[in-house]
Amino acid sequence: MSSALQDFFLLLGGILAFLTVATLIGAALRTRVAPDGSNPAIENLNARINAWWAMVVLMALAFIIGRTGVILLFLACSFAALREFLTLTTKSRADHWALLVAFAIVLPLQYYLIWIDWYGMYSIMIPVYAFLIMPIIAALRGESKDFLIRVAETQWALMICVFCASHVPALLTLDIPDYAGRNVLLIAFLIVVVQLSDVLQYVWGKLLGKHQVAPNLSPSKTWEGLIGGVLSATLIGTLLYWITPFSPLEAAGMSFVITLMGFFGGLVMSAIKRDRGIKDWGHLIAGHGGFIDRLDSVVFSAPIFFHIVRYYWTV
Repeated sequence: MSSALQDFFLLLGGILAFLTVATLIGAALRTRVAPDGSNPAIENLNARINAWWAMVVLMALAFIIGRTGVILLFLACSFAALREFLTLTTKSRADHWALLVAFAIVLPLQYYLIWIDWYGMYSIMIPVYAFLIMPIIAALRGESKDFLIRVAETQWALMICVFCASHVPALLTLDIPDYAGRNVLLIAFLIVVVQLSDVLQYVWGKLLGKHQVAPNLSPSKTWEGLIGGVLSATLIGTLLYWITPFSPLEAAGMSFVITLMGFFGGLVMSAIKRDRGIKDWGHLIAGHGGFIDRLDSVVFSAPIFFHIVRYYWTV
């Protein structure tokens, strides 16, 4: 067994142990407080834990399969997220061809370019070519009502759900000295640190939260939760330096950056949900809402993480 696989299974074992403890705590709380399922907070907690079990198992299988599994997993996530996003946007019959191009050409092409490791194209294909061509397709249909809104919303959906999300599997393409065959651990580092930051911000917010960051956008986000969650997740990221090409100090710096970007990603997506008058992007993942509700932090941090690593650590 390769050292990369051994490190991955060691990390996976720690995550599964954590989920096991969380499951036991959730079951104990339900038994002691509300065995009839009448406590919504406890039921929501258990639903989230069950959803995390499913997501961790699915992601672990993709990582074990390797490059193909990871790319296909995130392609599927991008498809689901793009569908959720565009369902809530302003559209007309004139946009049908543009939407077909988005789903049938732009999305799979972005992941194919990552598969063949064509950095010069996958880094600009959506923000340059797709952003220019898709408005042309919509304009040729001759419908001017809400044209700017329709085009901008579709472009933003592609940016968030496809372009940003695709930078997670793009980490597999980086050529890092003395790190060959271990790039999947970079993905694990990114996802674990960012997602733990979300959880810890929620926990610290519940314990100490008094001062809201943006009450009109996300009342549950507090300064106490933000500071406690970011610092706690940064500490965990520092301790995980051994699965990365970073030193402990570098791992701390990277963790701090991606947890902050993850927080701002959640805040931006909360603003969009408020604008649309919805609580969650979808209901596909029990206890977690839709795919975007789980991807919002990761997609904002992934491109920043990717380009910092590419600039400072690759040959």
